[in-house]
Amino acid sequence: MSDDARLIRSSSLMGLGTIVSRITGFIRNLLLVAVLGTGILGDAYNVANTTPNIIYNLLIGGALSAVFVPQIVKSFRDADGGSVYVSRLVSLLTTALFVITAAAMIVAPLFISIYAPSFTGRSRDVTIAFALYCLPQILFYGLFGLLGQVANAKEKFGPMMWAPIANNLVVIALFAYFLSVTDEISLQTITDGQVRVLGIGTTLGIALQALILIPTITSSGLKLRFRTDWRGVGLDKAIRLASWMFLFVLISQLGFLVTVNLATRAGVAAGVAYGVGYTPYANAYLILLLPHSIVTISIVTALLPRLSNFAIDKKLDEVRNLISTALRYVGIITVPASFFFLLFGERVAEVL
Repeated sequence: MSDDARLIRSSSLMGLGTIVSRITGFIRNLLLVAVLGTGILGDAYNVANTTPNIIYNLLIGGALSAVFVPQIVKSFRDADGGSVYVSRLVSLLTTALFVITAAAMIVAPLFISIYAPSFTGRSRDVTIAFALYCLPQILFYGLFGLLGQVANAKEKFGPMMWAPIANNLVVIALFAYFLSVTDEISLQTITDGQVRVLGIGTTLGIALQALILIPTITSSGLKLRFRTDWRGVGLDKAIRLASWMFLFVLISQLGFLVTVNLATRAGVAAGVAYGVGYTPYANAYLILLLPHSIVTISIVTALLPRLSNFAIDKKLDEVRNLISTALRYVGIITVPASFFFLLFGERVAEVL
């Protein structure tokens, strides 16, 4: 099979998984709005549920695909097929994730003060309560990202793109249950028990999304064991390389911080129960990201293991050719999509 055919096949499999994931995610968001609305209560849930993802991406997430995948691919050439290196990497990052998760839960009120400073009184209390139940997602986001990138390095691309569907189905069931057993709830009427069920249920979805990848890793031939011999095995090089990605992610998250602050402030200032704050923005942003999620991420993910092998072998011509091919494929979809949203974005939002 030619490189172009392999790229199209792998990208199509991932793109299909992303499409199904986005459809189920859209249903999830519709039910979320039906239960919590698009006012301050919906914003409280969304800010709390987004915070773990922000922390994970800032500290670890950005480095996984850009830095660690090439190192993982290189380790597959070791005599043990990469089992020792990957075991050390998984052990180190899992330990770090436990520490980060515990620390984040301790300072949860601080994160809410940073991302939603306009929330006071009841809105702040509910957001902090949601955050305490959602912050353990940091651990599971990390496991999902790490195991998924190991699978991608083995060129097993499907599971990482299809696993989020399981998460969406869990949250869909959660909100559908709430619709069937509760009356309309608001910021003032939501109980501690309801906050607990929504928070824990949402986190269980992320946990399932991560754990569902374990069979893929065990069937790949890697023999993973928890190890503590992290020094002198090349992980320091990967961590140094990751520092540049950390800087990039930090800058992007500063922009996101401003956006969330403005959106939550607008919701509080409007003083209405629908349609102004962070929740409408988050839903619109998901729609905007569809072409990028379906096309760009799928193609780049499929390319990265091969690009890594070419770079290791110093085959720079092949690297250039593969990147050029990918840019053409991405542009065929994303450039027209950009103009489409520019011209018809408002109409799309009205229809959805």
